[in-house]
Amino acid sequence: MTATEPAASDAIATDTSPQPAPGATPPRTPLAARAAAELVGTAALVAVVVGSGIQATQLTDDVALQLLANSTATVFGLGVLIALLGPVSGAHFNPAVTLAEWWTARRGGPGVNARELAVYVPSQIVGAVAGAILADAMFGEPLVKWSTHDRSAGNLLLGEVVATAGLILLIFGLARTDRLRFAPVAVASYIGAAYWFTSSTSFANPAVTVGRAFTDTFAGIAPASVPAFIGMQIIGTAVGLALVAVIFMRGKTHTE
Repeated sequence: MTATEPAASDAIATDTSPQPAPGATPPRTPLAARAAAELVGTAALVAVVVGSGIQATQLTDDVALQLLANSTATVFGLGVLIALLGPVSGAHFNPAVTLAEWWTARRGGPGVNARELAVYVPSQIVGAVAGAILADAMFGEPLVKWSTHDRSAGNLLLGEVVATAGLILLIFGLARTDRLRFAPVAVASYIGAAYWFTSSTSFANPAVTVGRAFTDTFAGIAPASVPAFIGMQIIGTAVGLALVAVIFMRGKTHTE
């Protein structure tokens, strides 16, 4: 190394290259593998949500205990899935997260492109439906039975905006501060808390919302309620990104 060559430690210290956004993966990861990870991960997530809801209602008539069991299983299941599949696809399992990442990428940040968006989202939706059917099959329920659980009240829709905005703020805030290594614990913990502090019990995920319409069980949602829920989730995504832009505003670099 010559005197004009910077030391490795100096290069690291002065590295200002963009950090990977949530879901950004190494270029060597094939898109097919990422799509499979999103499909399987979303299916497993919905199977956990629906299956634990069925199990809870079979074990107790206490709604509070049912929700506690449902939320606890979701926290553990989601954390494990993010830790396992995050290195492959980024562990989105959620079109709202994928859409938000695409939006930040098209504005100059790292993330998924339009082609990847077009692959991720259908994979997540198919996975969500498959997960609901799998959960019903495991518990001897009809494989497909449209939910009759109406969730159209305005206060529930507000809850979805809050839940989704908070999720986007958390994920992209972690990315902006280079702390995505905490995502498995942080995201799972947030969803567990949002089960309780939001009126909608925090779907915060368009694919999961679609999947849960296929099961007439504790975690279900009536098909008629799905469009409004997804609309509020999209609004929540926009709100979350706006909050990220304001709270984690990048300072200007001054040169001498």
